Amino acid sequence: MNTFETKNTPSPDAGGHFGPYGGKFVPETLIPVLSELERVYAAAVADPAFTKRYDSLLANFVGRPTPLYFAERLTKHLDGPKIYLKREDLCHTGAHKINNALGQMLLAERMGKKRIIAETGAGQHGVATATAAARFGLECVVYMGEVDMARQAVNVKRMEMLGTEVRPVTAGQRTLKEAVSEAIRDWVANSSTTHYVLGSALGPHPFPMIVRDFQSVIGREARYAILAEEGRLPDLLVACVGGGSNSIGLFHPFLNDASVRMMGVEAGGRGNALGEHAARFDGGRPGVLQGTRTYVLQDDSGQIALTHSVSAGLDYAAVGPEHALLREIGRAEYDRVSDDEALEAYSLLNRLEGILPALESSHAVAWMIKHAAEMDGNEIVIVNLSGRGDKDLDQVLALGRTGLCSKR
Repeated sequence: MNTFETKNTPSPDAGGHFGPYGGKFVPETLIPVLSELERVYAAAVADPAFTKRYDSLLANFVGRPTPLYFAERLTKHLDGPKIYLKREDLCHTGAHKINNALGQMLLAERMGKKRIIAETGAGQHGVATATAAARFGLECVVYMGEVDMARQAVNVKRMEMLGTEVRPVTAGQRTLKEAVSEAIRDWVANSSTTHYVLGSALGPHPFPMIVRDFQSVIGREARYAILAEEGRLPDLLVACVGGGSNSIGLFHPFLNDASVRMMGVEAGGRGNALGEHAARFDGGRPGVLQGTRTYVLQDDSGQIALTHSVSAGLDYAAVGPEHALLREIGRAEYDRVSDDEALEAYSLLNRLEGILPALESSHAVAWMIKHAAEMDGNEIVIVNLSGRGDKDLDQVLALGRTGLCSKR
């Protein structure tokens, strides 16, 4: 498997556009910084020594490859297709986020940047960045909304134990969008010494491309494993979509395989009204947010809407620009599941398979539970289990939802 193989798959144009989406909508002071990052990244991925070091970190620090696990009891329970789980929850730090954090840390090292900043919602990207910064001996600051700090308190403590400063964000909704804004402000002021490890496949070019490429290890491994196990490609890929890094990482190596459907699952929240969900493709429209043009939840005046999800990592008003293009050209499909459905899936997978999924990943599992009856036993599905759910247990307990799904 070639780590950075992107031949014959969509990439942004020279301006960082995926069709009408993407681009660089940033203060003028950041244009040379982004250009430097683009040059350094292009040189890095062409350098065998960089690839060798990155692959070594994935194998020996992250614990890759992660398994492709046949969920036998879930498959039997749903009486539909054969369901495999891509076990990103088994990565060091408990989620796929470490794949990108390590790659960007290597880029920071090549640029001579000694200070790292990041944003986080669910805390998993923050923990991954803090972990990678500790591994490389770099100063690290993570911005996190106060609401997310409360519901992900364990991850806050983990970051602090790793030597990272977690800065609370008190503006606006006090969730991921505001954390991104604060990180960008810091970056504008300190770009000569600081690298911003953006955590998802969004933001200004070249971040959507860089994050996608570092996360495409998920799809490459899944492709190799399913061919070894089943002798053919899957019929369907399913992954949750917040900004969209775990999903684009799974989807990208399969984009040229027309027989493989792709389903991205957004946060349906607690209702259909604006402010009650985070389903950008079911209520949003094209706009610009935090450096990129994509689908954005906004009101009639173009003001960014409030969002809601039980999952902090999906609670964001925009989606990655490549996802917007994939939807527009019909290559990928997008749907939503509610908070309640995600909570049911969180409990069901734990009881049937002994695997506690992150609330983000639970959205993908929930979609599979809802739609399994539409498929038959000859079909094969890969569901990306992007992270583990122990980080969410206090929140689920507070909601009184641990007694769900007693049927075995």
